[in-house]
Amino acid sequence: MKRYIWVTFMREGVHSYPAAATDPKLATGDWDDVSFLANEHRHKFGFKVWIEVFGNNREREFIQEKRFMERLYGNEVLDLNSRSCEMIAEDLYGQLAERYKDENREIWIEINEDNENGCFIQFDRT
Repeated sequence: MKRYIWVTFMREGVHSYPAAATDPKLATGDWDDVSFLANEHRHKFGFKVWIEVFGNNREREFIQEKRFMERLYGNEVLDLNSRSCEMIAEDLYGQLAERYKDENREIWIEINEDNENGCFIQFDRT
């Protein structure tokens, strides 16, 4: 059996997808054209993070974990440049892997845009 706690939080951010302007698979000129993504645009990025714990009296308190993660991003609008949801998840994982480096925990991260579309990455034990 494996146990996880999970936390969620949201941050406003802006990013762009420069390749959308020129990649023919994206800039189709038809119903599925997403070339507008090349321009900087705003989202409410949703974060959901699962952290493995090792008992019913969990040794990691989810409120503390949430506060730690929220502090990583501050209160300003995030300037994410051309970073995708997957890149944001990998960056967050780097911070969490350092935090738990001696604890050998699995970490799963979901990042979504406007609670509509996003990614999920399951990171193996650190």
